[in-house]
Amino acid sequence: MTTYIIRRLLLVPFLLMGVTILIFGMLQFLSPVERSALYVRDFPKNEKALDAIIKRYGLDRPMYEQYWRWLVGVVDVATGERSGGILFGDLGYSRTSSQPVIDLILSRFPNTLDLTIWAVAPVILVGIWLGVQAAVHQNGIIDQAARIFSIIGTSFPTFVFGLLMLMIFYANLGWFEPGRLADEYMRVVNSDAFRHYTSLITFDALLNGRFDIFIDALRHMFLPILTLSYISWATFLRVTRSSMLETLRMEYVTTARAKGLPERDVIFKHAQPNAMIPVVTLAGGSVVGLLGGVVITETVYNYPGIGAAAAKAATTLDVVTMLGFALFNGIILIVANLVVDILYATVDPRVRLS
Repeated sequence: MTTYIIRRLLLVPFLLMGVTILIFGMLQFLSPVERSALYVRDFPKNEKALDAIIKRYGLDRPMYEQYWRWLVGVVDVATGERSGGILFGDLGYSRTSSQPVIDLILSRFPNTLDLTIWAVAPVILVGIWLGVQAAVHQNGIIDQAARIFSIIGTSFPTFVFGLLMLMIFYANLGWFEPGRLADEYMRVVNSDAFRHYTSLITFDALLNGRFDIFIDALRHMFLPILTLSYISWATFLRVTRSSMLETLRMEYVTTARAKGLPERDVIFKHAQPNAMIPVVTLAGGSVVGLLGGVVITETVYNYPGIGAAAAKAATTLDVVTMLGFALFNGIILIVANLVVDILYATVDPRVRLS
């Protein structure tokens, strides 16, 4: 197992380099003036000043040299200050939010992570439970209902489902308003009296003993969670059902039944653990999928997360900010896949032996 983990870890630097090369390649579609946003905040209107910036930061140099400067930045000889350099956390300057891209990401990502954490639990638990029940009651009422549920979930576009939920629960019933928190609670969260232990509002509210803020945060997140969960439930249901049906046909399951074991033990102690092996990979991928799906969901519900910020950057053609988000998501994807590979090897020894 240790050897397998080391092999996977050794691949990470090469994957990260591949991501940076891909992002840098996209940057080359921008003009040198547009790429200067990686190093400076304000574009001078004077043409000579623009040329000076381009030469200073090597934006007219060969691509390999530009790539190196993009990685490590450019140091001002006179002041010793460093401009740019993604290895030092400088992803450029965001025109849409008037702040460095890394600051925008760090301020918005906790909200997205908070939403994702609360969405993952129902996605996995409900999706697996429905898939197991559908397989156990194959061709029964539960299975037929689950199939319909799955078909609707896979065919419903996220934004359509989100707008439908918003129309029903907010516009007509007035139950779950969009946004992050009510104004009075947001003032409390932004005050010095409220301590930020994790930067996740729901968890910080509990740690501060403010259950009213916790409930209000969940109330605002209910529709985004429902939207993200329902679309993912369908996939979990189908994969779990298929894997469970295949496992129930295995000889060891037939042997367990022949021994007279209770059907509940046969299903949950013998069949389900092995049927969950493909689901582990899906579970890890679902986390990344949820992080990707929040772009639409956060925009629909006016939720101030990283997805909404990315959508705003896209609509205003703020390419530097968009590529900063792409690089950040690429890193998350690599880390998530590494964790999934390790979990997969843990539950299925055949993976690490191969």
